Amino acid sequence: MTNPTHSVTLLTRAGCGLCATALRQLRVICAEFGIEPGTVDVDEAAATDPGLRAEYGDRLPVVLLDGREHSYFDVDETRLRADLKR
Repeated sequence: MTNPTHSVTLLTRAGCGLCATALRQLRVICAEFGIEPGTVDVDEAAATDPGLRAEYGDRLPVVLLDGREHSYFDVDETRLRADLKR
């Protein structure tokens, strides 16, 4: 395993089946790199950051790598692993 130099966050919402699948995938991939993926529910976050739901709410789940959009709807496993190696 490498030192966790990256952060991975999944933007999600309650009841989202694709989001649950993406989180399971992220946990497996991130474990290989010693990283625990975080989650942010865009509906809950809208209370303090309405722009988050406005930006991403219609295309969840969204994977953020180091705070930047990496993929949405599906986890791009090959690309994510390559980017986490950097």
